[in-house]
Amino acid sequence: MSATAAESGTRNRTRQAILDAAARVLGRNHRATLADVAREADVGRSTLHRYFSDRDELMRAVVVDSLLTVERATRDAAPDQGPTREALHRLIAAMVEIGDRVIFLWGDPRVLADHAPECPDGTSLPADPHAALRLIRRGQQEGVLDPTVPAEWIQNVLWGLVYTGVEAADQGVIPRHGVTAMVIRTLENGFRVPSD
Repeated sequence: MSATAAESGTRNRTRQAILDAAARVLGRNHRATLADVAREADVGRSTLHRYFSDRDELMRAVVVDSLLTVERATRDAAPDQGPTREALHRLIAAMVEIGDRVIFLWGDPRVLADHAPECPDGTSLPADPHAALRLIRRGQQEGVLDPTVPAEWIQNVLWGLVYTGVEAADQGVIPRHGVTAMVIRTLENGFRVPSD
């Protein structure tokens, strides 16, 4: 490996560490400073400024990186393949796995309103906003999900449960490894006591 390739790899890892740290820190506190992000990324402020000149540039980069992360996780969960219930469980597990990005993107409506990239046609990039809805509608057609409840309502409840589960793990209410099961259980059963 050439010195240039090694240096490029290090730069990419440092940049990604800053983006990951920014999603964690800014998702929990949108008023966090660049110094807070640098500390979480374990880099100096001068290093952070070599990659991102100011807070707006960092925010735009974290939004794009987070949307790409959501898109990748959704694609890898293959929500259009296999039995609906299994596909739904995979999608939930994928979203819990990238919970920091979910909290960052949807914890404060101003994040996407102020920093979302746009396509030439004016739509936000890059995540497929319809993958979950397609899966929910398929579940309704197959009788796995209640067809009398609007699919959009189910989707909002699903994202709310993922968000709440990740937040609860951060607060120590439930262990992080238990979030996926808790979200699935709540989505499928609500809060009723299971019958034998």
